[in-house]
Amino acid sequence: MMQTHYSSQLLERAVTEINRLPGIGSKTALRLALHLLRQDEVKVEALADSLVAMRQGVRYCRVCHNICDEECCEICSNPTRDSHMVCVVEDVQDVMAIENTMQYRGLYHVLGGVISPMDGIGPSDLQIESLVERIRKGGVEEVILALSPTMEGDTTNYYIYRKLEEFDIKVTVIARGIAQNDELQYTDEVTLGRALAGRVPFGK
Repeated sequence: MMQTHYSSQLLERAVTEINRLPGIGSKTALRLALHLLRQDEVKVEALADSLVAMRQGVRYCRVCHNICDEECCEICSNPTRDSHMVCVVEDVQDVMAIENTMQYRGLYHVLGGVISPMDGIGPSDLQIESLVERIRKGGVEEVILALSPTMEGDTTNYYIYRKLEEFDIKVTVIARGIAQNDELQYTDEVTLGRALAGRVPFGK
């Protein structure tokens, strides 16, 4: 493969950093860097400032672990949400996907991943114990398992189900309107909404 010759070390450094982003190849990284170079300095500074502010200021909700700007996210602190229902998802992108369906008015619990021994991710690496503690405090009547229908997602579903067996609550799983191995965040809103509405008791 031919190596790109850079006439500027500063440009090369920028391209290298942009290239670290997921889904960004070296050619795209160069194109983006050159685009930024052509922009007004004020616009580039605004982009840089917003990225630094995001990295330094974004927090994780103390209740559900969704990203937010305050100690508690807008969903958990919204009194109109149904606090009797908690939807368990893999990451914050899944919260956004479900919110876009506008068919769910309960609360969430973000695990931060799924159990994946191949990747060295076990139950202790996820927010599972904090979910159990939420249920133990009372008030929750239904836990909806809304993880992607992959082998890792199914394993995590089963592990959580076993952890919640001692509690007198309903544990449901979203309907299989989502294709096997599809990630939740990439499922269209109509299909995802139907999968939520058609949820069934876990194990059925």
